[in-house]
Amino acid sequence: MKIILRILSLPFMALIKLYQWILSPMIGPKCRFTPTCSQYSMEAFKKYGVFKGLWLTVKRISRCHPWGGHGYDPVP
Repeated sequence: MKIILRILSLPFMALIKLYQWILSPMIGPKCRFTPTCSQYSMEAFKKYGVFKGLWLTVKRISRCHPWGGHGYDPVP
């Protein structure tokens, strides 16, 4: 079952990689957290699969605003 969830997360991981290769260099370093939101997402998808990885990614990106947090925030 875990293998299937990880396989289902591959398209999301491919989109994150495309973002890291294409858009991120144009935008520049703007992330308030360490690791960056895209790296955090990759780790979450690798560790937890598609459903929990997507949930953790959405939670993390929703905190990325001027009144949100900052600093070191690893994948739980």
